Amino acid sequence: MAEPKQEETFKVIDRRHFTEAGEVRPEAADLDRREEEAAAKRAASQPPPPPKPEPAVAADHAFKPEISGPTLVNTSAGQETTPEKSDAESDESLSPSSRSFQMLIDFLTRNAAAMLGGMADPRTGQPFVDLEGAREMIDMLDALREKTMGNLSKDDEQLLIEVLGSLKLTFMEVSKAAAEAMAKKGKIGSIKP
Repeated sequence: MAEPKQEETFKVIDRRHFTEAGEVRPEAADLDRREEEAAAKRAASQPPPPPKPEPAVAADHAFKPEISGPTLVNTSAGQETTPEKSDAESDESLSPSSRSFQMLIDFLTRNAAAMLGGMADPRTGQPFVDLEGAREMIDMLDALREKTMGNLSKDDEQLLIEVLGSLKLTFMEVSKAAAEAMAKKGKIGSIKP
């Protein structure tokens, strides 16, 4: 047996704040007043936030993400290298600007390393090499070094120099390997039976 259908009803509430003449509707004014009172009651019922610790105390207890140095992949030897960290870099009292700068360097370095064969093509599983893209990333890091010369902390400048040296060396090795592979491919293609 089928159950009798119940009639569905709904109620339309006009929430416009103004009438057609441009005057404030009395219901809207009451609604605003009730919402303000409810917000005040909620604020009064919540405990006050704890006082903020002084900066010296906050630095000891604040969450500090660990900044890992850039990892470069030497594709010709299949080795990973990480630039050495100085004592100041491993110190947890890095300034926010230094931390942000190191994250920028890490971002650019990882992208350049990925373009130098550090990342496999998802379709083929073979290392993906984009020499032109890697060259642009290295040029960006070089430009960053030139434009910030004299304005960086000793540690940030040293990190940038080490990263650039490693990337340029890897770029040269990958370029040489690619040129040799193209030469072999050219010789194989030019041999006719």
